[in-house]
Amino acid sequence: MKAERKETWIQNWYKFAAGKVSVLGLAIVLLIVLLAIFAPVIAPYPEDAGPVVKFEESSQPPSAQHLMGTDTMGRDVFSRLLISLRSSLLMGVLVLAIAVPVGFVVGVLAGYFKDTWIETILMRIVDIFLSVPALVLALAIAAILEPNLKNSMVAITIMWWPWYARLSFGVASSLRTENYIVYAELTGAKLSHIVLKEFLPNTFDQILTKMTLDMGYVICMGATLSFVGLGEQPPTPALGNMINDGVKFLPDMWWLAVFPAVAIIVIVLGFNLLGDGVGNIFNVEGK
Repeated sequence: MKAERKETWIQNWYKFAAGKVSVLGLAIVLLIVLLAIFAPVIAPYPEDAGPVVKFEESSQPPSAQHLMGTDTMGRDVFSRLLISLRSSLLMGVLVLAIAVPVGFVVGVLAGYFKDTWIETILMRIVDIFLSVPALVLALAIAAILEPNLKNSMVAITIMWWPWYARLSFGVASSLRTENYIVYAELTGAKLSHIVLKEFLPNTFDQILTKMTLDMGYVICMGATLSFVGLGEQPPTPALGNMINDGVKFLPDMWWLAVFPAVAIIVIVLGFNLLGDGVGNIFNVEGK
């Protein structure tokens, strides 16, 4: 049994590494995670993540002392960027940790009770959410709530779960009449057993692939809310509010906006490449 598992892992790795860019994506994601975890240790000026003012060091360009320069209050941009990675990754993890199970349950129930009033109600709710552009919905929800990191997570979660409901509904609908599902029903299996033991394993590969791809997009969405003032609030650093502060001083103090923007691009790219590799393992086309 152990030998078979080892062989499976090796085969999966070869599938993953078949596209060399997938390995690059994995390396980028691992680097980002490590930087976020050890940010307080790595950051040369961790205190700059708070309400610190150092006017004597303000508006300095990148140098050996400040790798990414300083902002108008003299705070080290590199240190603030590292600290902001923690909240960005936390947002991605928590949003998907809630949106995925909710969307999966709603979608599977709608698929299992296909052509009934249950499917009609559940999927109409999903369609209503999906009919509104994702960014517009997130902005509207976040604007109603008090602007902070927690409420921006709530806003993104509310607009993200319907995509997993739609995905799970499609899979569940196609499997609804399969022999092993019918057999489970005839043997008196509970609905919870059918959902967890039959539908979940057959949906797992597509969900995992989409989750990996979505991680970068969730972080990007969080940065967007922060950019417009509906996410993490200053002086706490966030990629979005750092860019917002920096664009006011372009092009002279380019480093204030460019480095956080590049960080977002690298994060999205890393998770996209990693998601493509995960999709290669399961033969799932990333979308």
